[in-house]
Amino acid sequence: MMRKPRIAIVGPGRLGSALALELKRAGYHVSEIVAGVSAASRRKARGLARQVHARWRVEGARLDADVIWFCVPDREIAHAARQLAGTVDWKGKIALHSSGAIGSDELSVLRRRGADVASVHPLMTFVSRSVPSLKGVPFALEGDARALRVVGRIVRELGGETFPISKSKKLAYHAWGAFMAPLLVALLVTGERVARAAGVSNAEARRKMLPIVRQTLANYAKLGPAGAFSGPIVRGDDEVVRGHLQELKKIPEAEEVYTALARAAMRYLPAGNRKVLERVLGGRGSRSL
Repeated sequence: MMRKPRIAIVGPGRLGSALALELKRAGYHVSEIVAGVSAASRRKARGLARQVHARWRVEGARLDADVIWFCVPDREIAHAARQLAGTVDWKGKIALHSSGAIGSDELSVLRRRGADVASVHPLMTFVSRSVPSLKGVPFALEGDARALRVVGRIVRELGGETFPISKSKKLAYHAWGAFMAPLLVALLVTGERVARAAGVSNAEARRKMLPIVRQTLANYAKLGPAGAFSGPIVRGDDEVVRGHLQELKKIPEAEEVYTALARAAMRYLPAGNRKVLERVLGGRGSRSL
């Protein structure tokens, strides 16, 4: 398959829409958008098809593309594959799904019908009203050799990079991703709640937090975790940490997050006055660098 393969997208959600747009940018022909039965899915499919010059279907999907890329929620992948299994001859086709948590065997019904299958997960966040570039994005790949060769080329032409992931490691991989986006947002919104206790509104907190958040990420990228770590723990300032905990008793959820992260810092990062800080944090911090 030296020419650029024709690609059909099953599921016009956030990931499917971003992927279709990036594929079109990279010179791929997105031939078909397959929607779900809901009105919202139909509406998204219609709009996306218009943007990438594809046809869209709910029923009667042609699936005459070389690559069928399932971009539906994890719980729907196997069901969608079963629904489409009898639609066309799958011999010679590539079937992909983009779950980060489950393996390519979720498409085993299509493998049995002659398709080569793989799971292809971009380590990127996809939200409404935002279409991220896939340039520089790592994609975790797992599956059949031929499918991996084809999708590896696609990812490279999208500007991304690939790395292999074992089926048995996918849940750990996906949990790692959770720390980088959704749980990071949870940390930031917890910070907003603490800012309110300091008399700063949520909107102002978001605006005022961005410079320090950006600089912290820049330091992490340039200097590594130890070089980017600052604040009372690295200084060993137990009185400040004790004061933080006392103040955060008014916000129990924030106190729990602070304590958990402080203990993680004690375990993985440089800390001064370690024994005293361990007592302040409940004696659960330990050095394991």
